[in-house]
Amino acid sequence: MKCLRSGESLGGADDEVLFPSSSGSLASAIKDFSASENSCLAEQFDKKPDTGNIEEAESSLRESGILNYEEARALLGRYEYQKGNIVAALHVFEGIDIGVVTPKIKIALSRSRERRKRHSQNHAEPQMSIHSVGLLLEAVFLKAKSLQVLERFKEAAQSCKVILDIVESSLPEGMPDNFGAECKLQETLNKAVELLPELWKLADCPRESILSYRRALLHHWNLDAETIAKIQKEFVVFLLYSGGEATPPNLRSQMDGSFVPRNNIEEAILLLMILLRKVSLNRIEWDPSILDHLSFALSVSGDLTALANQLEELLPATIHRSERYYALALCYYGAGKDLVALDLLRKLLRSREDQHHVPGLLMASKICCENSTLAEEGVSFAKRVLQNLDGRCNQLENHANFFLGVSLSAHSKLAASDSERLKRQSEALHALETAGRMRNPLVLYHLSLEYAEQRKLDAAFYYAKCFLKLEGGSNVKGWLLLARILSAQKQFLDAESIVNTALDQTGKWDQGDLLRTKAKLQIAQGQLRNAIETYTQLLAVLQIQSKGFGSGKKLYKDNRDRARNLEVEIWHDIAYVYISLLQWHDAEVCLSKSEAIKPLSASRCHAIGIVYEAKGQYKEALKAFGDALDIDPGHVLSIISTAVVLKRCSNKSNPAVKSFLMDALRHDRFNASAWYNLGLLHKAEGTASSLVEAAECFQAAHFLEESAPVEPFR
Repeated sequence: MKCLRSGESLGGADDEVLFPSSSGSLASAIKDFSASENSCLAEQFDKKPDTGNIEEAESSLRESGILNYEEARALLGRYEYQKGNIVAALHVFEGIDIGVVTPKIKIALSRSRERRKRHSQNHAEPQMSIHSVGLLLEAVFLKAKSLQVLERFKEAAQSCKVILDIVESSLPEGMPDNFGAECKLQETLNKAVELLPELWKLADCPRESILSYRRALLHHWNLDAETIAKIQKEFVVFLLYSGGEATPPNLRSQMDGSFVPRNNIEEAILLLMILLRKVSLNRIEWDPSILDHLSFALSVSGDLTALANQLEELLPATIHRSERYYALALCYYGAGKDLVALDLLRKLLRSREDQHHVPGLLMASKICCENSTLAEEGVSFAKRVLQNLDGRCNQLENHANFFLGVSLSAHSKLAASDSERLKRQSEALHALETAGRMRNPLVLYHLSLEYAEQRKLDAAFYYAKCFLKLEGGSNVKGWLLLARILSAQKQFLDAESIVNTALDQTGKWDQGDLLRTKAKLQIAQGQLRNAIETYTQLLAVLQIQSKGFGSGKKLYKDNRDRARNLEVEIWHDIAYVYISLLQWHDAEVCLSKSEAIKPLSASRCHAIGIVYEAKGQYKEALKAFGDALDIDPGHVLSIISTAVVLKRCSNKSNPAVKSFLMDALRHDRFNASAWYNLGLLHKAEGTASSLVEAAECFQAAHFLEESAPVEPFR
């Protein structure tokens, strides 16, 4: 013991008397470890010897009456490890034959637990003391740590795994409370449980790492709450960001019907929700990274409503009020509940301390600019963002200007006077041009769109080309806008060529809108039969898509609905082609097809009215147009058709006709047909002032007709 305390080497015949061993004398081990002192890694470790080691050795000697070879090596190895002599320590640890002592350790652990249960001691057979067990398991752990320092990660993991295997097989029901506390057995076990997954990660063995994490969390190691939480968080990070996909856990202990995660994301979400519940119960401290990881996981899985529920369940003091409201708004916006998100932001921004909350203002302006009925409020939010930023962040200002421009554009359509409308349109262009400096493709798209709607087609064409260039020709919206601008310039062949180029560069699933635009271009050129063939091709594409959208796939619901609406409109388009060819039966077949898909459709009722009108059945036509307006009071085509039929049925000037036409222009000031029919109405009045008004209406109709695209720009 004096030699151990002083660090001097041992020698002589007394060595084998003090430390008997079947594999050789301790003297040779001491000489081995002394010879390897030159390989010290002192700069990585504290060299101060642990005097408690000697006290533990003395305790072991008192209990068992002798310090055997393996225990002596364990003490010497720990001493070398604490001095920083990693190679020397490993050399000493490798002299311990753990396979020989494993049965004794298992017996000692299992019998110690039985004694604790019976509160009595069995002296029937000599056994290894719990101090010796702790000493030897610590030696195995330090051997793993030494191998880790030497970057022999796989060997380190295998060595660390031995500890868990021994304890798990000896104590299948788990570690009792305060078991082995006096010999640091629990402390060693805690460290081994934490270290093993990390070693497998360093060894590039992701499957073993995942199994080690699950083992750490599912077996009863008697870990404290903070340690378990730490392991859970590390496991979550590995599941979410490691890049591999784990096999689902085999939870045999779970009851039937219990949730079993099927993939990495679900397992990570489950762990994070458990962590949040622990926070709510004050079992662990709050860690903001829990919410960050949960936000990512649920965003990837597409279930943001569940994330909102978790945020709402957090205790009020956990996160700041503004952070909670803003995060909830993001969740509901991502889940498609825009108005709920906007209400939350309104509550946030009404409070005195958060009225200048720039992220909240920016998000509110974004939500409003996507809904034309909220355009005025969107303008207000965007202007507040610009006022609060005051030039401090160009990127955020560009975003605010973009939202301002889009909202002003939508708000201009609700202007009561032409002067107000022109003012808002000018402000919208200025805001979009300011935002366009950052060369964001989305901004350039809307800038082109705004120029096109104001019939500034050359500028619109330029920005549409810029948008396509930035997107690398991969965005169908850019091709469609470019083709529609060319059609407004009456360059139908060039527009069709653009569409054909886009069709060559896109997959079947994205060709629906392109094929419809191509058919409209063919109709504009009088190629009605070609248009019908294109529509037939489009219906075939939609049929393939409908089979691809599984009825149980929630993520594809919006795509399914859009495809159904597009199919309805296609049948109406074909019906109009047959009406122009006076093929009434074929037109009625097309309309019956659309009715089977969507019984309530304003455009279908309008098409039925057009058929009646073409046949001279004006009463039935008016009823059909009325049905269309019952479904959609703002259906402009039905409003204009109602005015036209009323004018035909009335020999005298009918105030209702003018009312309908003015209503149509209120909804769509760029409708050439409405202006033309209003001009005819003014001309029929015959007065000097009405003739002037008629001329102005005809001039507007001519300008709009000459610059009208085959489909609306938006």
